[in-house]
Formats: sequence, structure tokens, C-alpha cells
Amino acid sequence: MAAGPAAPRRLNVNVGVLGHIDSGKTALARALSTTGSTAAFDRAPQSRARGITLDLGFSCLRTALPPQLGPGPGELQFTLVDCPGHASLIRTIIGGAQIIDLMMLVIDVTKGMQTQSAECLVIGQIACQKMVVVLNKIDLLPESKRQSAIEKMTKKMQKTLENTKFCGCPIVAVAAKPGGPEAPESETPLGVSELIEVLKSQAYLPSRDPSGHFLMAVDHCFSIKGQGTVMTGTILSGSVSLGDNVEIPALKVTKKVKSMQMFHTPVAYAMQGDRVGICVTQFDPKLLERGLICTPESLHTIHAAIISLKKIQYFRGALQTKAKFHITVGHETVMGRVMFFSPAPADFNEEIQENVFNFEKDYLYQEEYLSKDLKTSEENKKNDQSEVQLPRQQWALLEFEKPVTCPKLCLVIGSKLDTDIHANTCRLAFHGVLLQGMEDKNYAETFLPKLKVYKLKHKEGQVERVMDDYSVIGRSLFKKETNIQIFVGLKVKLSTGEDGVIEGGFGQSGKFKIRIPGCKRELAGNTLWKPELEEPL
Repeated sequence: MAAGPAAPRRLNVNVGVLGHIDSGKTALARALSTTGSTAAFDRAPQSRARGITLDLGFSCLRTALPPQLGPGPGELQFTLVDCPGHASLIRTIIGGAQIIDLMMLVIDVTKGMQTQSAECLVIGQIACQKMVVVLNKIDLLPESKRQSAIEKMTKKMQKTLENTKFCGCPIVAVAAKPGGPEAPESETPLGVSELIEVLKSQAYLPSRDPSGHFLMAVDHCFSIKGQGTVMTGTILSGSVSLGDNVEIPALKVTKKVKSMQMFHTPVAYAMQGDRVGICVTQFDPKLLERGLICTPESLHTIHAAIISLKKIQYFRGALQTKAKFHITVGHETVMGRVMFFSPAPADFNEEIQENVFNFEKDYLYQEEYLSKDLKTSEENKKNDQSEVQLPRQQWALLEFEKPVTCPKLCLVIGSKLDTDIHANTCRLAFHGVLLQGMEDKNYAETFLPKLKVYKLKHKEGQVERVMDDYSVIGRSLFKKETNIQIFVGLKVKLSTGEDGVIEGGFGQSGKFKIRIPGCKRELAGNTLWKPELEEPL
């Protein structure tokens, strides 16, 4: 029997709609969408009661496949991820940003950049590759001055984006809901068709891989009487088919996939990047508001982790060891304590293998993350012009207050979410990649000894007497019972400027012999010296 014609190609691109509260994100998503999901346009009763977006909303815009995405007929589907804009919901925004390919930053044209607009821009720089700026609410500008006001705000935004990865990105002016929320539905949006053309021009073929373990970020969960429980979300990796078993790690249960839909269309298969609703045998949806589902036994629950990280440049202040941060891993946010460490100074410029942590190397403990803006005042006094040498890579040990379930190499964001939301300051502190998780609850005894992090310690002793032109005997550094042999070869510095090397112990009372090469100076009295000792943590 002859095969029927091949189904037209459908490409899905996930577009995040981010911005400050009341910039009109949900109205824009509604104006753009051809289909809404069960979680679209603030349908939740709490959202309607408060008049703001409280959770991620999903809808889609279907349009013809643009020429740059390949020949032949096909359909381009933009899945719009409407993120809340209220400062207290930043965790939800971070979760939403991790599943997007392209971002729309929505700006109220009458107000410009606001605090959460800036935070959304930071999240976008971490989580996605392309951005379109949407200047919304142009209907609020008097018609006579509208064009000049739009041009002025466009220039302002271009200046703001100059030093970001989105420099030169498109800026489009629209009125998603002319007349505001109370205006009749018959009011035609302004600029939306132009915005759709810009989105099509910015669309690209995202990297999609159906192989490997299935992993999906679930953002909504509900029951359908007589059918089962539906989990809707975005597939982060792998693929899923009808009849597959999927694990819900948070509930420690495995369920069979009974049916699947993409925006009300039944499907038998879905892969990385797709937004899908998966129906499984009944369970209480309240138990899984949000979380992960996966191939059985492919995810692990961890109590601590080693991450590679970078400080977010807009975060004011130091990142200090032992400080607590809100750690967002996937859709989960938990409190965690950090310890920063770097390569030994001699290895600062060494090439670091990406996304791999080497347990064979020695690392240097840091009281705080090293960055250009953290020269101490003492260093500044010594040399105003000195360029601070920074390592190519720094790491942190994260210790979680409660365990988290996540994949390896996932995005990690550290924030100070307890900062006053009216303080007009960036609360996002650092971002990184999870390199190694620790599943054992007793990781401090079983795992941490493998991590070779050393602390530099400064100690002072005295020169007791001079042996000859090249040697002195020192005291008051080691205890009587210390095995001085392990410190042989350690460099020390005399207060008079000479460098020496510990040659070994002298007698039984903790004294030791120092060799001072090339020195014939008088080395008398209680000359102080200061060695640097490496002490394992």
C-alpha cells in the first residue's frame, strides 16, 4: 500500500515573555496567541482575584515557516511562556527562563527600565541566546508626540543593552490592549503583526536531541475525571512516547503514559523543547504543583554540590564564604550555604576543562569570590595601579538546607531574595553549572575528604640563633609534637627581607633549621619571619 503524504514539518520555538509587573505581558501573550493552554492568560482564580500573573502561563502562536528555517511547507509554532513580573515571584521567572529559546522583554513605554525589567534582562543573559524588546502601551502616548517618544525610548534601550549579549537586538513598539484592561475586546492591538514578523525573523533552529534520558519540567498539574492526572510542562531532554513509564521523583512513584496532547492536539510522541500535557493514572495533583518527571531512576536527590560559577556583574557587594543564598536549581529554590575556592595562584591562567571537575588537583580556599571590584583597602594603598590577577574559573561548594532533585550540569542561580524589593538593586548574585552532586546524607564524612581545598595560614616565629652565614635556628612556630618533616621545603621570609627554606627539625622541642641561600649578612637576635602554610580544610 502506498504511503500517504508526509505530515508538514512543525518547528516549536519557546518564547519567554518577561518584564516588570504591569508592563502588559499577559495582554501581549493574548494578542499574539492563536491557541491558549489550560494554563494561559491568568486563568487561575488567585490570579483573577489579585489582578496579576502569579504563575507561568502558556499559549501558542502558529504561523508559516519562514524561509531561513528551511525549504518546503511547514509550520512554525511559538510557545509563549508568560512569566509573572512581581518581584516576589522571581523563582517562578527563573524556572520559566530555563525553558526558553528566545525572550521578549516587555517594557512599559511610559516608564522605561524598572527594577524587575533589569532582573529579567539578567536572567535572559544567563538562560537564552536571543531577545526582542517590546515597548508596550504606546496608546498611552499622545498621538502628536507618539513617534518622538518611541524613538527616545528606543535610543535609551539601545544604550542600556550596549554592554550585554543582546546589543543591537530588535526593538518593536506595540499596544497589546489599547485602552487598558477594561477596554472592549473589539479594540485592535497596534503593532502586533509587525512584532510577529520580527519574531519570525529572529526564530532559529534550536538544538534539539531526542536521545538520552527523558526529563520534563512540570509547571501545572490537574485531574480529569475518569481519565487520570495531567502534568503539563516542557521537555528539557530526551523524548517520550505513549505507553512509556515515567518517574515522579518527588512522590517516589512510576506511572504509565496513557495519552498526550500539545495545545489540544493528541500526539503519540514528543521530544526536547516541546510543550506537552501527559496524562497518567490518577494521583492527587496537589502533591505535584511543580517539579520534574523523568525516565525511571535517571535523576538523583542531592544534599550538596560542587558548581563552577560566575558573579553577576550587577550584584552589589561581595559574595562571601559561609553566606546563605537562595539557590535555584531547575524549578526548585532552597536555601544553601556556600564555600568559594579557586585554583592555586600558580594555576590561575591554566586552561580549565569545561563542565568537568578535577578531584586530583589542589584548590585554594577563598573567604569570598574573587572579582575585580574586591581589592582590599590595604592592597589599594600599596599599589593604586595594580591589576588584580583573577583565576579563569572559580568554584563553590553548595550545602543545601533541604535536598534537591536535579540532573547533572543543570543551571544554578544564587540570589538574595530577602533583599527589600523596593531597594532598586539586583538580587541575583551568581550563576553556574552543577558539576558534581552529593547524594549521601553524610557527605561531610564520605565525600568531602576527596575535595582537596587548602587554606593559606600566616604564622610567625623567631630566629633563635645563627648557625653560620647561610643557616639559622627558628622557634615558636611548631608545637613540640608536630612532625616537622612534612614542612621540609616550605619557604619562609625573614623580616629583614631574606627568603629561606625549612631544612628540618632541630632537637626535640619544635625548633627547626632554616637555610638562607646566598646570604652573608649578620642574622642576629629575634628576627621575625612569616611563612605561608597550606593547611587542608
